[in-house]
Amino acid sequence: MLKEFKKFALRGNVLDLAIGVVIGGAFGKIVTSLVNDIIMPIMGLIVGGVNFTALEYIIGTKREEPIIIKYGEFIQSAIDFLIIAFSIFLFIKIITSFKKKKEEAPETPPEPTKEEVLLGEIRDILKQGK
Repeated sequence: MLKEFKKFALRGNVLDLAIGVVIGGAFGKIVTSLVNDIIMPIMGLIVGGVNFTALEYIIGTKREEPIIIKYGEFIQSAIDFLIIAFSIFLFIKIITSFKKKKEEAPETPPEPTKEEVLLGEIRDILKQGK
């Protein structure tokens, strides 16, 4: 069972997935910082100084614990998602364009073999003889 697990864990797909998760987590932190620290303050200025994360709706203030609906956090998360999705889209688009350029590069035909050269010469002689 240990050998099977080792074989499974060391397969290329599992390692690629693990690397992708780690890089994705780091990328998510970068995008979150971009949104929280750069984009949202600019958006707040554009819409009149509104801090989106502070937007909330409180229901039932007469109770001991009111219900707080933080729709500003939702707006922020939606913007995070859109930026991450757009970044991944651009990244995949760039990678596929590199692959297409590599595939579209014309290959030079291989050099003819000695037999092909000899057959071509025989063909040419036969054409001249007629």
